[in-house]
Amino acid sequence: MADLDNRAKELGIELPLSSDTDCLFTPVSLGAKSAPNRIAFQPMEGTDGTEDGAPGELTRRRYLRFAKGGPGLIWFEAVATVPEARASAHQLYLTEKNLDQFKALVAEMKETCLKENGYEPVIIMQATNSGRYSKPHGFPEPLIAYNCPPLEDTPLDASRILSDDTLKRYEEAFGPTAKLAQLAGFDGVDVKCCHRYLACELLSAYTRPGPYGGSYENRTRFLKNAYRAAAASVSGDFFLTSRMNAYDGFPYPYGFGICQDSMEPDLREPIQLIGELKEEFKIPLINITMGNPYKNPHVNRPYDKGNYVPDEHPLTGINRMMKGLAEIQAAHSDLPVMGSAFTYPRQFSPNLAAGMVKEGKCALAGFGRMAFAYPDFVQDLRKNGEINKKNICVTCGGCALLLRAGTPAGCVVRDREVYSL
Repeated sequence: MADLDNRAKELGIELPLSSDTDCLFTPVSLGAKSAPNRIAFQPMEGTDGTEDGAPGELTRRRYLRFAKGGPGLIWFEAVATVPEARASAHQLYLTEKNLDQFKALVAEMKETCLKENGYEPVIIMQATNSGRYSKPHGFPEPLIAYNCPPLEDTPLDASRILSDDTLKRYEEAFGPTAKLAQLAGFDGVDVKCCHRYLACELLSAYTRPGPYGGSYENRTRFLKNAYRAAAASVSGDFFLTSRMNAYDGFPYPYGFGICQDSMEPDLREPIQLIGELKEEFKIPLINITMGNPYKNPHVNRPYDKGNYVPDEHPLTGINRMMKGLAEIQAAHSDLPVMGSAFTYPRQFSPNLAAGMVKEGKCALAGFGRMAFAYPDFVQDLRKNGEINKKNICVTCGGCALLLRAGTPAGCVVRDREVYSL
């Protein structure tokens, strides 16, 4: 850990590393629910559902491995709200026809974790409209809010820009999906607002005319209306939340959470939006991420090896994320903030997570790639106070390559008997 700390200091970065990871195994209240520890598994799509959107055999295998591993919270992967906005022909899509299959998987996840670890995890389902990344038939069929030069080598045809009436229909679709998620046994639903999928893209729709673009009120309209549709469709202690981009990493006027005259984050609007969601919808937590895994993946999942060389050191990206988390958590001290981008430090990932939690800079640490590679790391950390270097994610990006190809995704290094490039 000293080498990591020294390298960070050479870059002028102070990472909150802690050798004591016990704080990660304390419970955290999430509204009426309680997560038994502070480690969460992020929503990692496996592209392994059936054609009608039900969980497939590899889906079940993955989530039972996650449940056995013992995180306090499992953020279930993206589930489409309408068929034309699936990110692949095998993205999950919850309907009345396949509800029982989702219900069976959620029940088995809770039972598995209870048997292996003595507790049930909180399980949140991510509801999504894939927007410009829609590929329901295996090839791109983008549904966009506006033309975005940083994401388009040539402008997409104007026919791909969604009308106001279509956006209204899409925001209303979050209602039936939320209702089905509650019937399936999930504890809450995420109105997905990250990584430039539709709700996230609309937050930066400065150049779009009409009621969904331009002003802050207009740019947040879709997200809030989707929340209202979901809230009207659920009851009891079932809750709403979001995995949300606080910073897109694209220049103004094409990015959310960005300074108008530089590429530095400006978190005033994200902080305002989170406060409004907290006030109106009583969200019990927020999951913060940044960047776009298709265009600038180094922003939200720093790496040593990828398809391009970033113009910053991976620890610089880690520092941006941790500073952003700390700023948001300080602004909303009564709201548990869940962080992202903890995997890159490898065997020292739990030390970074513990330092952030111990210093009150976030309440939960989310792991994505590490969960694919090493789903038992939570158990190992609890038992041994450290994780096994031989099992860690090496941030090679292989799982993302499989996902982009539309094939079943998993760890090509640690789970090569099932997944390969």
